[in-house]
Amino acid sequence: MWLQHDGCPAHYARRVRDALNELYPNKWTGPGRLVSWPPRSLDLFLWGALQNAVYQEVPTTSENMKQRIIAACARISSETIRHARDAVIRRLQLCIDANGHHFKHLL
Repeated sequence: MWLQHDGCPAHYARRVRDALNELYPNKWTGPGRLVSWPPRSLDLFLWGALQNAVYQEVPTTSENMKQRIIAACARISSETIRHARDAVIRRLQLCIDANGHHFKHLL
């Protein structure tokens, strides 16, 4: 299991990074890590949906959390995946059409 760090300054304090290194040695992503994470990842919709499903009740163990994540992923419909894929393709095309410049106003 990997922990995805969001890079928020309050979450990136030395104390937090030390705790993450202790709990998840070489198993968390974030600024300055071996595996960096983009600040505006296109898959954020998925994490929000999974978080809502997984944390309907607080997981009691890491194994319980793992099983909840697996179950939540299994419940994601093909239509939801297609919609997310199409949204990414649309945004990529807008970026290309804008020659890499700002295109948020076109969304």
